[in-house]
Amino acid sequence: MKPWILFALLSAVFAAATAILAKIGIKGVDPDLATAVRTSVILVIAWGIALARGQASRVTSLSRHTLLFLALSGVATGLSWICYFRALQAGKVTQVAPIDKASLAITILLSVIFLGEALTLKTAMGAGLILAGTFVLMR
Repeated sequence: MKPWILFALLSAVFAAATAILAKIGIKGVDPDLATAVRTSVILVIAWGIALARGQASRVTSLSRHTLLFLALSGVATGLSWICYFRALQAGKVTQVAPIDKASLAITILLSVIFLGEALTLKTAMGAGLILAGTFVLMR
């Protein structure tokens, strides 16, 4: 198995655990505060890994372009998490998570528009099936 496949599978497992753990953890808690706590934990873990791997000192060598797009990605991630926690607090995990995962179909579209990636029939059909499944599960 290629390493990226293993990491992608682990990402899916951890994302699934995130939904369940977050739903349990946000009962009676402001979703913005919950997001702040969660983000703080992620910050400590991410910098801990970067330090342990000897990569933290390389942050000064990153270009402005790289820093800008990583910062924009961080803004998008933060806004996504804030919205996700608000949705989880009000809705069922079995409805919120599928809608959130519709981001895959949106990502495919954006990768075609902004990255020039090819949209094959297989990819388009897969995205369509994801969206169809999302609509079925959210009802």
